[in-house]
Amino acid sequence: MINIAICGASGKMGHYIADVIASREDCTTVCGIDKFGEKYSDFEIVRSPAEMTQKPDVIIDFSNPASLDSLLDYCTMNSVALVIGTTGYSKEEIEKINKAAQQIPVFFTFNMSLGINLLTDLAKRAAAILGDQFDIEIVEQHHNQKIDAPSGTAIMLANAINEELDNKYTYVYDRHSVRAKRTRTEIGMHAVRGGTIVGTHEIIFAGRDEVITLKHEAHSKQVFAVGSVNAACFLAGKPAGMYTMNELIKEM
Repeated sequence: MINIAICGASGKMGHYIADVIASREDCTTVCGIDKFGEKYSDFEIVRSPAEMTQKPDVIIDFSNPASLDSLLDYCTMNSVALVIGTTGYSKEEIEKINKAAQQIPVFFTFNMSLGINLLTDLAKRAAAILGDQFDIEIVEQHHNQKIDAPSGTAIMLANAINEELDNKYTYVYDRHSVRAKRTRTEIGMHAVRGGTIVGTHEIIFAGRDEVITLKHEAHSKQVFAVGSVNAACFLAGKPAGMYTMNELIKEM
């Protein structure tokens, strides 16, 4: 049995994750971490990782970048694996995550959806075939409460495409301040915020007289909860290192 703690336990994602864990027989929730949370299930909820009375095998984090330092401190000091589903990290914070992965197993991805990671692979294959003959634009849509823009997933998609094209492309965010023709070596990034959109990501390859579009729509946040629990069960018992959905998919 894999013992899991949920950071951000009282948020919507925390509730979804707790429900997914409760439906499985190979793992259990031993604690929740949330500064403003109240107990809603049979596991305790504490304000910080240091207050947990039972050491988990894995912590799943869907909280806020402000929780990162306390999570990394606890996990590295107690040899606890960490699944990170939170987005909006700065470059400095991502460096801290990479450094922690030298001591503990860390599963870090900008999107826990299996479908999004398939989309990433398809986008890389398309970029390799189409090369610089097609312009590339990425449009992402999310609910009106999302703070960061563009989304971490959009950046993940752009980075995957750019790596396939020898990192020679630059990113252009919207175009209201750009009074010039589009260059051949750029990836356009566009963010839409409105209503209760869970998450839609569209990659447009626009060529001469033809357009290829790759698109993924998430209709519920539960897809991310399922992915994060799969990641936690995959990560338990692994040696220190940085893990992504690619490694998980290979073991499925």
